[in-house]
Amino acid sequence: MTERASGETDLIKLYSQRILALTTEMPLTERLAAPDATVRRRAPLCGSTVTVDVTVDDGRVTGYGQDVKACVLGQAAASIVGGAVIGRDHAELSRARDQLRAMLTEDGPVPDAPFEEFEVLQAAREYRNRHASILLAIEAATQALEEARARQSASA
Repeated sequence: MTERASGETDLIKLYSQRILALTTEMPLTERLAAPDATVRRRAPLCGSTVTVDVTVDDGRVTGYGQDVKACVLGQAAASIVGGAVIGRDHAELSRARDQLRAMLTEDGPVPDAPFEEFEVLQAAREYRNRHASILLAIEAATQALEEARARQSASA
């Protein structure tokens, strides 16, 4: 097998049917009209961007909207976040973020439920240049929840 054929096979494995399906099934793609916080994150290496809006009640995400301009892997990750973020608190989002980062960079285990669907992105471990894009949505969601909680505490 030639080096090029091997590389193409690796990419085909990376962009599995499930990953591609996640990009077409992305939930919560409408921005919120009156969010408690909005965060925009960008991956400098590839230029992927994710903007998320959240509403928060009693420390939990009650509303979420996202605008995703990312590679297929970043879109798949945003789809997973969108499907699991409602009802989550800061500890759960932080844990999912940290577990996803460890899965990608330290060969760590798949994140806990309800973020276990990140398992489909395990093949991306070898593609360090894609890690920042994969992490965008969960990092933005976690930061937005932190900012919303801080604003709510300041106005209480």
